[in-house]
Amino acid sequence: MALKYSIHFLGRFVSGHMIISERIFQRIKELGISQKEFADRTGITPSTISDWKHKKTNPAADKLMIICKALQTTPNELLSDTSDNQDKWDVDYMLVDEQSEDYILLQQYHTLDVTKKSRLMGYLQALCQTEEKGKEE
Repeated sequence: MALKYSIHFLGRFVSGHMIISERIFQRIKELGISQKEFADRTGITPSTISDWKHKKTNPAADKLMIICKALQTTPNELLSDTSDNQDKWDVDYMLVDEQSEDYILLQQYHTLDVTKKSRLMGYLQALCQTEEKGKEE
């Protein structure tokens, strides 16, 4: 069974100079893996991967998370040209398995009205403070 992930980006995106596929091939080289091994890890056909290289195209957005997993990197690192734009990113993101309690919690949180969200955040802060006091003792 393939895992499904949901990703939430907050902040602004500043694109780099390299296209995404160039960063993918750069990372493949850094890891010392072949395109065939990358294809096996991602389930993406070798011909599609070859097209990215020769036609200078980018992968489909729905492949981003599996690519990041195979390349042991984050979407931030893959989407940004960190060598040139490291200080230009103002992004927080969270990768959540859609089968997890975290995902359910996020989905339920987004259904709450502003008052209930505020109450929940206050409760969460109180829980964290209680936990921190317990560690100090």
